[in-house]
Amino acid sequence: MSIRIVSDSSSNVFALEGVDYATVPMKIIAGEKEYIDTPELDLQCMVEELKAHKGKSGSSCPNVQEWLDAFGDADEIFGLTISKNLSGSYNAARDAAREYMEEHPGRKAYIFDSMSTGPQQIMLGEKIRELRRAGLEFEQIVEKVLDYQNHTHILFALESLTNLARNGRTSPAVAKIAGVLGIRVVGYAKNGQLAPVHKPRGEKKTLQTLMDMMVERGLYDGALVRIAHCFGREVAEKLKALVLGRYPNCRIIIEQTTALCSFYAEVGGLIVGFEGSYNEENNNQAC
Repeated sequence: MSIRIVSDSSSNVFALEGVDYATVPMKIIAGEKEYIDTPELDLQCMVEELKAHKGKSGSSCPNVQEWLDAFGDADEIFGLTISKNLSGSYNAARDAAREYMEEHPGRKAYIFDSMSTGPQQIMLGEKIRELRRAGLEFEQIVEKVLDYQNHTHILFALESLTNLARNGRTSPAVAKIAGVLGIRVVGYAKNGQLAPVHKPRGEKKTLQTLMDMMVERGLYDGALVRIAHCFGREVAEKLKALVLGRYPNCRIIIEQTTALCSFYAEVGGLIVGFEGSYNEENNNQAC
């Protein structure tokens, strides 16, 4: 049986080694210009143009047909989307999955709501790959990935919340704080939405706040940690060093955000996914 993992591009990953993997692009719209989240996009140019843009901007999710096209001709489809509380991508993917199974009796499709984005989202894809290699069947994979998701977490540290506030993802009052006198906003995903909880000042305090939150959420030695950054590789490396200083056997992957996550994280932003203790904000069960 052939399988394909399909994710919207908020995963920040366009290729997943060792498995058939495809992405469906999110889009950033600024005035009359559209940026399509694909490997061909000049990300640096997009970020600079958006920073200079003074008009309305926002994001657009893939439609049902785009998801169907990405499914290809696989017997089993595992879909991964950004939180349904942040985008319509999940609903479009679910509709596409139903249509796909109706058109191809005997084929299977399941869409995972990551209740998150970026690093935590693609961690689910990596778990699917691992379980498939172990020889598990479709339904077993779904059940075990949902359980795995309940032991993953995501944190963020942002220097600017301008685009989040403009698009209703956070309050304008909170957004005004970010960037003032070096203040960052640090938070986590709560019920699939962004929840700012700390306002540290300066890089050192921000990294320590992230580290403390990871420990509180059960990060353990040997856990997987994925750090996505928006043109902030140096800061991401410092967080990596901080984690390894306490948990030297953690597996740490650092990656650049792609268009969608870059738009919302903005320059200097970090999004951190990691394995830890039971996450009460997820509490997923197979359906």
